[in-house]
Amino acid sequence: MTIPTKMQAIIVKEPGKNSQLTVDILAMPIANREQLLIKVAAAGINRADLVQRQGFYPPPKGESDILGLEVAGVVVAAPDNLQHWLGKKVFGIVPGGGYAEYALLHHQHAMLVPEGFSMSQAAAVAEVFLTAYQLLFLHGQLQAEQKVLIHAGASGVGTAAIQLAKYVGAKVAVTASNEEKLTLCKQLGADVTINYKQEPFELALTKHWPDGADLILDPVAGDYIQRDVSVLALDGKIVIYAMMGGRKLPELDLAPLLKQRGHIICSTLRNRSDEYKADLTARFISQCGDALKEGILKPIVFEQFHWHDAAKAHQLMVSNQTQGKLILNFD
Repeated sequence: MTIPTKMQAIIVKEPGKNSQLTVDILAMPIANREQLLIKVAAAGINRADLVQRQGFYPPPKGESDILGLEVAGVVVAAPDNLQHWLGKKVFGIVPGGGYAEYALLHHQHAMLVPEGFSMSQAAAVAEVFLTAYQLLFLHGQLQAEQKVLIHAGASGVGTAAIQLAKYVGAKVAVTASNEEKLTLCKQLGADVTINYKQEPFELALTKHWPDGADLILDPVAGDYIQRDVSVLALDGKIVIYAMMGGRKLPELDLAPLLKQRGHIICSTLRNRSDEYKADLTARFISQCGDALKEGILKPIVFEQFHWHDAAKAHQLMVSNQTQGKLILNFD
């Protein structure tokens, strides 16, 4: 096919609290020897997009400053050594550039769209499942029969983490803000569900797991950290991967953490090297690819938008009323 020289993309005007999203005409991205050019069919929305829109969490140096960290689409151009990818339906994480008609995807980060998956479903997988896989297994070293507490259980990462943890035979507790979200978590396999608006999560969890959680996945931070420590099992780990509750901690008492020989780990994915992301993608496909194809692991798509309506999708995400993923469709 003939590749155009220009494309439509969504850009952020006036990054910050008064930012706006507009559609503009930009030059096509230029691929290097490791990258595939994708005609985007669908793109996932992540909270990181909102943070970038506010002027924080910039892309790695040299990468696209267009929003969007995961895409699904068709490979329309590839370097000579990667011609076997042409025409393939793929999905994967990108360091930026997803909110555009065309995007670049490193070939070692590309995954084939499973048979029977829509492009929207495929676009809902990469960022949240790879993030959850990294948190649970690379950082958390989660094993069968261990106990994991997942805050924001109905979020994109939360719904992926529940499924992955149950897939390896772990026990799962989740927190969420309402019964509808907790019902979804139960359907995905959560053993313990906690409405944090009705009861402090640490009090509720102790009733079920008096010995605490071996692993806690925390996107909240802020005053949650001391509370996490109070329900941490011996040699347990707290993995912080976002700061929805604030970047600064109230005064942290380290004594309980030392008593439990606990670990606090901070993690991001976007600024990892291509080699790290390639290894993470390969591990995920090796361990979980069949489960994804068979529907044992499944993306949760809450709502879909035409990609020109990205601002409406962002408004919905800010409301915290979503479950699973929001998707932009380009057809």
